[in-house]
Amino acid sequence: MEKACCTASRPKTGKNSEQVITLNKDLKRTQKDNMIYLPGGEFLMGTDTKEGFSSDGEGPVRKVTISPFYIDACSVTNEQFYDFVQDTGYKTEAEVYGWSYVFYQFVSEKTRKQVKNVVKQTPWWWIVEGACWINPEGNDTTIEDRLDHPVIHVSWNDAAAFCKWAGKRLPTEAEWEYAARGGLEQKQYPWGDELTPNGEHYCNIWQGEFPRMNLGSDGYLATAPSKSFPPNGFGLYNMAGNVWEWCSDWFSPFYYLDGSKNNPTGPNKGETKVLRGGSYLCHESYCNRYRVAARSSNTPDSSTGNMGFRCAADA
Repeated sequence: MEKACCTASRPKTGKNSEQVITLNKDLKRTQKDNMIYLPGGEFLMGTDTKEGFSSDGEGPVRKVTISPFYIDACSVTNEQFYDFVQDTGYKTEAEVYGWSYVFYQFVSEKTRKQVKNVVKQTPWWWIVEGACWINPEGNDTTIEDRLDHPVIHVSWNDAAAFCKWAGKRLPTEAEWEYAARGGLEQKQYPWGDELTPNGEHYCNIWQGEFPRMNLGSDGYLATAPSKSFPPNGFGLYNMAGNVWEWCSDWFSPFYYLDGSKNNPTGPNKGETKVLRGGSYLCHESYCNRYRVAARSSNTPDSSTGNMGFRCAADA
């Protein structure tokens, strides 16, 4: 039986946190600092292997053409998001709603006593009042020692707002997979087919028994700095594990059966947005979605402690 993904979705409330965001006047739309230029071209997207989740629409393998583009070398950090908030006064949706989903093992004893709700289907996700990007595990936590870590508790809408401010955009799902593959063809991971080559860890995922015991053999129990582990062949960091990354596309398990193969942008509408890359909570026994071809999704206003993003830009 195929397991659900390791993220949680926000219940529908009818709230709307849309805010007006303008381009940072100190940034140029052509700014490509910390971005990698990728030449594009044809590549084989998706997988037909037994490890793939067919219900997610990972297959069939198809030849897709991508135009040249730029993409961030690593996921957007807390420090970068702080600059955005300082410049715009932006409030994330977690702040507007007043809560976000936090993995239960990261909640302090003090905060634990105040938690009233958990997600029934995935009880390791606790609804923590005050949890947001700057207070990742609740009001008694900060990001002071995590400025170089990926920002978390950001919804798709939050990520899109940051991109607009920075004069960039979210990558399409096809761009993301092309970038994650790093020039390799039909490999399981951004570095090849072996998860731990020569016994070395190349990504931040769960080791041990999920969700009870994480051995932290890769050096991290939660997020790792955005520039952790060896980069892939394109010079991109953490394209597997660490945090899920939002893409611009609406999610559909059927789109690639007859959708465009030339710079595909996904369906015209939907209920959830594509997530790629897996996170520190992924484990082969439950959510083996840290593979390059793996897909997931969540509602555009949802936020959790394992979802972030990186930006792209037209060439």
